[in-house]
Amino acid sequence: MEKRIDSPARMATPQEKQSQIEYTRKIREMLSGTEPKKACVVTYGCQQNEADSERIAGMLSAMGYEKTLSEKDADIIVVNTCAVRDHAEQKALSITGGYKHLKAKKPSLIIGVCGCMVSKKESAERIKRSYPYIDFTFGTEKLWQMPEILYTVMSEQKRFFCPNEGKPITMEGIPVLRENPYKAWVSIMYGCNNFCTYCIVPYVRGRERSRRPEDILKEIEALVADGCKEITLLGQNVNSYGKEFGGECDFADLLDRICKIEGDFIVRFMTSHPKDASLKLIDTMAANPKVARQFHLPVQSGSDRILKEMNRHYNRETYLSLIRYMREKMPDIAISTDIIVGFPGETDEDFEETLSIVKEARYDMMYSFIYSKRSGTPAAEMENQVPAEVTGKRFPRLIEVQNEISLERNLVWENKTLRVLVDGRSKNNPDKFSGRTDGNKIVLFDADDSMIGKFVNVKISKAQTFALIGEVVAK
Repeated sequence: MEKRIDSPARMATPQEKQSQIEYTRKIREMLSGTEPKKACVVTYGCQQNEADSERIAGMLSAMGYEKTLSEKDADIIVVNTCAVRDHAEQKALSITGGYKHLKAKKPSLIIGVCGCMVSKKESAERIKRSYPYIDFTFGTEKLWQMPEILYTVMSEQKRFFCPNEGKPITMEGIPVLRENPYKAWVSIMYGCNNFCTYCIVPYVRGRERSRRPEDILKEIEALVADGCKEITLLGQNVNSYGKEFGGECDFADLLDRICKIEGDFIVRFMTSHPKDASLKLIDTMAANPKVARQFHLPVQSGSDRILKEMNRHYNRETYLSLIRYMREKMPDIAISTDIIVGFPGETDEDFEETLSIVKEARYDMMYSFIYSKRSGTPAAEMENQVPAEVTGKRFPRLIEVQNEISLERNLVWENKTLRVLVDGRSKNNPDKFSGRTDGNKIVLFDADDSMIGKFVNVKISKAQTFALIGEVVAK
């Protein structure tokens, strides 16, 4: 067996866990006998932030707060922030700044800010200094301590700021208030070790630390027993799951064990780093029909030179070889990616190589971004920052190429019947219901509320660039 790697984190002790339970109980007692108090959790950022917000909402519910979607009705507002792109950070600050007038009208209102943005020391200090109506902040590694933080604010009537300091602690059993009874986010690991030169994540979420497989399996077994139909495993790089277990259980092993849980459900996962995506993982997917035929594999650039500058640790050919192997093993797999346009030093030739890898890989879907400088990352200090007028010309060309491919990839599904999990009424087209296929493609169709949260068969009549149109047919 491989040598076990020391974890950068530790599990919460029974005493630490009990302490947070006691703080939860004390807050519930403080709220009892008063008018029902309401809590609003506002979320920005990725799926990991959404999963964290469901835990925040769960803790607040355990404290005695009722959930509300309206900040105006809330007695406590918790803003869970993102720091991956400057736009997301500025938006969170702007929205949070708007709560000043709510505090003026209701002085008892408690406002907290957490997540990736306040895990940056300079951002946390800025809030402490310039937003006096913010009552507390805590970093991503301190989420488990929210009951203690909130109790301090309420009992001592003072502000409390809790940065990411010390060895991260992983706590199991935090209550979760899920947004959707049929779909669930399940975090299998936290943090990132990759230090891509453009990315702030390792600095705000810490080093990689995996949950024990038995804890993950227990959580998923409970979800399936409660009727959950789609489970998405989350991690900044799920492919490196379990490295600190010394070969005892890697991500492919975990996926295989999850698929042995009885029940009618599908498993998705994100995000994968190409340098750690193994043939074993692809083989495990192909062997297990419960694993969705979908793979999100961020390439970021088609230029080997830029990939090296990004510190990605793979090249164009090794990446494309993974794509080829996936399609060999699973011809119907849907593959999506992330691409950054305008990374420092990107030349016209580099960008043309990105266009060519998109054409060769033939993604079903692409998430594309113009490079956003993140203070504290190596790329922010690089010379040859690409001017906005250049990225402004490159970006639409990339979108045009991918949209043509997306439509072509969708056209093959016309006149075929696909299994779809019904989400509910479409937000963009309320006359139709929407759902997603095994390959995570959006499907629009006529249905009724009784079908929500169930698998149905839909015959595709028309393919569009971003969605499939069809009708429900009998099994």
